[in-house]
Amino acid sequence: MYYWNDLAEIPADIGPTVITIGNFDGVHLGHQHVLNRLVKVARAQDAAAVAISFDPHPAQVHRPESAPELIMGAKDRVQALADTGLDGLLMMHYTLDLASLTAEEFVRRVLVEALHARTVVIGHDVRFGKGNAGDLDTMRELGRELGFAVEAVEDFGALPDGPASGRRCSSTWIREALREGDVRTAARLLGRTHRMRGEVVHGAARGRQLGFPTANLAPESSGLIPADGIYAGWLVDQTGTRWPAAVSVGSNPTFEGVSRQVEAHVIDRPDEEIGDFNLYGQHVIVEFVDRLRGMIAYTGPEALVEQMRLDVERTREVLSTESGTGR
Repeated sequence: MYYWNDLAEIPADIGPTVITIGNFDGVHLGHQHVLNRLVKVARAQDAAAVAISFDPHPAQVHRPESAPELIMGAKDRVQALADTGLDGLLMMHYTLDLASLTAEEFVRRVLVEALHARTVVIGHDVRFGKGNAGDLDTMRELGRELGFAVEAVEDFGALPDGPASGRRCSSTWIREALREGDVRTAARLLGRTHRMRGEVVHGAARGRQLGFPTANLAPESSGLIPADGIYAGWLVDQTGTRWPAAVSVGSNPTFEGVSRQVEAHVIDRPDEEIGDFNLYGQHVIVEFVDRLRGMIAYTGPEALVEQMRLDVERTREVLSTESGTGR
């Protein structure tokens, strides 16, 4: 997949293209529904399938105090978009200058002059241009004027069963699920397990002292942190090796003065077979499969250790039924 950060990087002979536009936070099943259609149309027209996205998220520029937490970091978003079969991704740096372009200016400069659009594939709720004034009808009018076709894709309802049956798949729904610790619903909406990515840093070493050493993610790690609690999951190291892990999210109320953190205890560590199992300094992925329980304050270390043993056993049980692919 070709990756461009600026219109000047796009080759003059790129066209024709089939294009879609979106923030694509999470690259969830709803996004994939549009992107899969985009690729299919592009192949049928012998054109390049190109997505346009933005970094930072527009809400972080217009209303940083209330901007939503991002489900995934930039690296994971680019990889997830590439996995859909796109030929190219234009990741535009979102600024107030870009936001000041009218709908017609944006379409003319970006879609027509830079990318030579033959067809635009978009959802019914698309908004673009200054003040989000452009919508589906606007795009159709501009298509007739500027010479490209427009195809609207119906919304994707991800969960056919349960209390939210028929609800439109959205990044908002995924954020709600993660804030509740419902990583299984989030995974169903994403089409893959939710993940965080970050560097393993030194912590207080309490886990090691208790017999359950953990890999602590740096505070600046990417990916939305789910609700406090203990999770069954996976740790993927820099070599791509996947390790089953019991993952703790929170401040550990048994000990005072502990800030909120994400730490993963690799189950059945291979120390005896391969020597020191050292993850410090590695950039790893932590995947969340299922929430086992919430955070509880115990009367002392002994009670906590016993609960941790139970958490490890429960993690083994949960992961034994999982494929572990994480998609």
